[in-house]
Amino acid sequence: MRNFFILVLLCCASLSYSQNQKFNVALNYPVTLDKNFVGQSYNGIIDIGLKYRCANFKAITVGGSVNVGYLKNTKEDAPQLADINAYTLQPRIFAELNLDKLPKLHPSAGIGYSMFIFNAKLNNEALAILDDENQNSKEFGINLNLGIAYDITQKLMAQVQYDFVKINIDDTVPNIDYNRNINIIKIGLGYRF
Repeated sequence: MRNFFILVLLCCASLSYSQNQKFNVALNYPVTLDKNFVGQSYNGIIDIGLKYRCANFKAITVGGSVNVGYLKNTKEDAPQLADINAYTLQPRIFAELNLDKLPKLHPSAGIGYSMFIFNAKLNNEALAILDDENQNSKEFGINLNLGIAYDITQKLMAQVQYDFVKINIDDTVPNIDYNRNINIIKIGLGYRF
């Protein structure tokens, strides 16, 4: 993952000789979807994104982005042995269409890598002492992103994004969609600078 992120930064740096360098930061609300281990067990709390537009061609803009998010375990119907939080890190490369007839609308597509860090805090102290090493886990996978942004003003924009993540699983976990596929919609506001 680190090599992928370095590659994104190098691509952006090599194309950044243009005077039109554009950043935007976005604050999103993530909504987990589907019947899978994330969609059924977690609610989205917050997602923060940063985009850097490296090169602007006539019909397309290319850049790199990174999103960091927080999801909270939602099982409250019965006493739980652990409170589990999930943190996401999603670096990616994206392309954004420049539509002459609709200059305020910006559809985009991206591909990258996602890391989910699951942090468990055991509610029973005796279990916490015995199971200290199994309280955290990480899952990695390829991330496909589709999005659309609408310029409210020259600096402020509204956006919707869809993330599909295909998690890599080991041989001990059944290879089914429930364990491999994660779907998240992010709704938010962004600011260009």
